[in-house]
Amino acid sequence: MNIPDFYKIYTPITAQPFENSEEHTEIAPCDALKPFIRCFWGSKKPYVKTGNNSRLIIPDTCMDIVFNIDYTDNRISNRFCGIDDASFISDYTERQGRFVSAFGIRFYPWSAIVFAEEDIRSVKNGFFDVGQYFPKLKKAIEPRLFDTVTIADRIKIAEDYLLKNLHSERLNMTVLTALDMLIQRKGNVKIDFLARDLHISKRQLERLFREYMSIAPKCLSTLVRYQCLWQETLFNRGFNFMDAVEKYGYTDQSHLLKEFRKYHSMTITDAKTKALKDVAFLQDK
Repeated sequence: MNIPDFYKIYTPITAQPFENSEEHTEIAPCDALKPFIRCFWGSKKPYVKTGNNSRLIIPDTCMDIVFNIDYTDNRISNRFCGIDDASFISDYTERQGRFVSAFGIRFYPWSAIVFAEEDIRSVKNGFFDVGQYFPKLKKAIEPRLFDTVTIADRIKIAEDYLLKNLHSERLNMTVLTALDMLIQRKGNVKIDFLARDLHISKRQLERLFREYMSIAPKCLSTLVRYQCLWQETLFNRGFNFMDAVEKYGYTDQSHLLKEFRKYHSMTITDAKTKALKDVAFLQDK
């Protein structure tokens, strides 16, 4: 199946998009996996966990598989994180002082189903053992994580598995077309109009989105709008609130600020300050 190239213009980011340290880095996949994998991420190599263990997780519209390797206790833990519609703090206090590493695979909202072996319609806001939805992937990758040290070596293992187990036939063309329209419009779209343009009922569109991405189209469109706004506040030096209100279809500036805070748990100014601290840190090194 040919995948619309909307993934080329939609690159969801985290609350710390500039972070690039020994503990956490993000690396793009090979070209064949770019329509499906947002990035691979994790520690560049094993390290002793020190300092602040908390991390703000914002709704980035993605789903993640995460492996945490603890060399101190000689064990591996894992989790599959479904798509979120709220921010939260991820705390790894229990790993303080341990020799650890991490490896993650980040899927776009439409692509987890391509590799999953179970129905994913109920994964929203959930955390699961990787084996519940990706038993073959867990079996192929997890046992090899102790034997590989660098993230580059782990990516090679993951890409080899993903390329051999890529089932694009599981994608739904109506869902992809809807996503294309939704992303092209930066989330500023009415679901009634979207369903009408697709010549299906609103109820049918909602059923398809929940089946293939575990999220309602209205919720996803709002999250895409928030993500596009978050990126513009960071990367557009000429960012203007009133222009953004019109561009993204907010009622007024108050509506924009309230919705951003709802999903980011802080103001736009505080969010930018927190994100840009990583840039200052890297420039000082």
